[in-house]
Amino acid sequence: MLSIVILGAAAGGGVPQWNCGCANCRSARNGHPELKSTQASIAVSADQQNWFLINASPDLRQQLTGTPALHPRAGALRHSPVAGVILTNGEVDALAGLLSLREGAAFGLYAHRRVLDILDDNPIFNVLRADLVPRRAIDVGAAFEPTLPGGQVSGLVVEPFAVPGKIALYLEAADSNAEGDTIGLVIRDTARTRKLVFLAACAEVTPAIAARLEGADLVFFDGTLWRDDEMITAGLGQKTGQRMGHISMREAIPALAGLDIGRRVFLHINNSNPALRPDSPERREAAHAGWIVPADGMEITL
Repeated sequence: MLSIVILGAAAGGGVPQWNCGCANCRSARNGHPELKSTQASIAVSADQQNWFLINASPDLRQQLTGTPALHPRAGALRHSPVAGVILTNGEVDALAGLLSLREGAAFGLYAHRRVLDILDDNPIFNVLRADLVPRRAIDVGAAFEPTLPGGQVSGLVVEPFAVPGKIALYLEAADSNAEGDTIGLVIRDTARTRKLVFLAACAEVTPAIAARLEGADLVFFDGTLWRDDEMITAGLGQKTGQRMGHISMREAIPALAGLDIGRRVFLHINNSNPALRPDSPERREAAHAGWIVPADGMEITL
């Protein structure tokens, strides 16, 4: 069995974004709290006792506080159910939350070598003591079983795979794109009876990506923008979704329509995306195609 909690569903900046006055952000501040969302992350467990975070968003402290399953055990002075963190890229909205986990709890930190190099090059991440938070490199195409802090089995099997994407924005001037900058994860229980795919950043649905998603019981897929030029037409920026390494919802929906997928959930949804609004035609179109636009705190059991 796999248990999943959506800690946050939004793209970088969350909803409302602190400096944004777009229609969605204004509504989230004024009378429509259902639009509010923290930055994208999920928690996964095979036993509902020990949890692995997929990415550590800047909102992580708030997310942990709002998720009872991730609270310290009753009666324990110091305890955390967080057994590990698995990073899928090096963007700020995927790893800044690690700094909120600096209070001396033990957990494993898993990431591609490209992302671990980012942490190694930034001394601030040394607040995570190496003896308590070992950094473990993971390889594309090589399945691994994350372990609990004491070395016990977690009940999970995780396989990273390469995803069309891009290097973190803040590294563009110093480096070029390479394998490992963006990865997806296939997560199964050790009995391999359930299959979850996490793919919160993806620039293109290639045949290889489609093959990874085929037969999944649950897919979390990049839902950053509704349309590729959304940021430009809304007057919020000059970059297309493709330039940022994201396929649009209206391209992804038909590209994935023929695949055998159980539940389809969009994640990493930008504050500009009209599909955030429950009464929008974009939301209706997504729902008609079988897609869920989730709220923070949503729980799913496979």
